Amino acid sequence: MKKNLALILVMVMMIMTLAGCAGGESETLSKVEQIKSDGKIVLGTAADYPPYEFHKEIDGQDQIVGFDIEIAKAIAEELGVELEIVDMKFEGLLPALVTDDIDFIIAGMVAKEERKKSVDFSIPYYQAQQRMIVKTEDSETLKTPDDFEGMKIGAQKSSIQEEIALDKFASAEYVGLSKITDLVLELKNGTVDGVILVEPVAKAYVSQNDDLFLADEILGQEDGVAVAINKGNEDLVQEIDVVLQSLMDEGMIEKFIADATVLAEE
Repeated sequence: MKKNLALILVMVMMIMTLAGCAGGESETLSKVEQIKSDGKIVLGTAADYPPYEFHKEIDGQDQIVGFDIEIAKAIAEELGVELEIVDMKFEGLLPALVTDDIDFIIAGMVAKEERKKSVDFSIPYYQAQQRMIVKTEDSETLKTPDDFEGMKIGAQKSSIQEEIALDKFASAEYVGLSKITDLVLELKNGTVDGVILVEPVAKAYVSQNDDLFLADEILGQEDGVAVAINKGNEDLVQEIDVVLQSLMDEGMIEKFIADATVLAEE
């Protein structure tokens, strides 16, 4: 009887040990291993930013497309997993990444020093100039920041364009909104007098709206957009850097941009 009891105790201890080891293994999975185990990678983006990312009806279905999305697809393909896209407000992206609600951000995001305090970034994959759009009827009077004295200038909240508005348009009233589509609507309705956008986005909206005009003034050049990844996931950063470098070397980023621009204008 005692021998049987001892044998049972040994077996129980072995089972507990094995269970503990299994649990320990799952707890120590790297980010890339966890993504591969889940079979998917979750992208956070703000899909109102053509040609970077935007909604488009294709074959009767609303889809999120754009050159950032093509980059995300390439990353998912390299990892051998499915891509899940979460569309949210731009200012909500970093908080969602820090809490691991999403795995990475591709949303035309500039790797600013302030952002680097909370998340890591990939190598930059694209750099563009900052421009301003106004109503066509105001194209001869609203050409530079100085022309906006006493007027309203709009930009997306928590963006590099917001910083430009506050810095270069000190004599104007700043209007910040979460979505570019809302800003453009406010401009068309006359609620704001101009909107600051990165050049490809500005051109995309102007091409779709005859009543909007792209001002000649160059308001600056961004430091370069990059992919954001939560801190402590160096393996994922390395995987993404390899994909981005390969896409740039092969000229695929330019192709993605050209294709997305055409799609945005259709």
